[in-house]
Amino acid sequence: MVGVMTLHRTTIGKKVIMAITGAVWIGYLFMHMYGNLKIFTGMEHFNEYAAGLRTLGAPVFGYSHLLWIARIVLVLTLLPHIAWAIDLSLRNRVSSRDVKYAVHKKLRANPANRTMIYGGIAIALFIIYHLMHLTLGVAHSSFEGHDAYHNVVAGFQNPIIAIVYLIALVAIAFHLYHGTWSLFQTLGIINKNYNGIIKGLAWIVALIIPVGFALVPLAVMFGLVS
Repeated sequence: MVGVMTLHRTTIGKKVIMAITGAVWIGYLFMHMYGNLKIFTGMEHFNEYAAGLRTLGAPVFGYSHLLWIARIVLVLTLLPHIAWAIDLSLRNRVSSRDVKYAVHKKLRANPANRTMIYGGIAIALFIIYHLMHLTLGVAHSSFEGHDAYHNVVAGFQNPIIAIVYLIALVAIAFHLYHGTWSLFQTLGIINKNYNGIIKGLAWIVALIIPVGFALVPLAVMFGLVS
């Protein structure tokens, strides 16, 4: 029990916490993406889905209770994920400055892990704006509280918002690829026998979720959903 309570004080402990919280968000993003695709079933069905989220767990849970529990869990997993990511990044930079190499090489470096911390910050800022835009409605000029279909379509009919959304999805794709790979590596699942499988899974996650999200703004932009 003591070891679990002090897990956040060690480097490996922080990586484990990041892996677990990252897995929670990967699962959430997949379910959110799946829900978003219901917009292709039409306005009535999509609004029924959006309204159904607020009655999940009834009659055990009251109106929106389970939805708010889910939101709280997501926030409580996102905050330590960001905090430990920044902490570990700063530690790595300090360590790299303390050690002088005759030849400097970026081992196993790729665009995903080189930009991980910056992509994470950009994603966090995007999440805040996304909530303000389509959940709270404070950044939406024609927001209608009980018409999710209208809010999505009207929001993405603004080309600037749609393009920013698509750019954010590129950052999410990089983050998902490296995050999925790191998750398995941290939990000790990666070895020579499973390297190819895990790398393939990381690619699948990094492609399916962002592409699924991108279909909605693209469909609105090209008039397939209106």
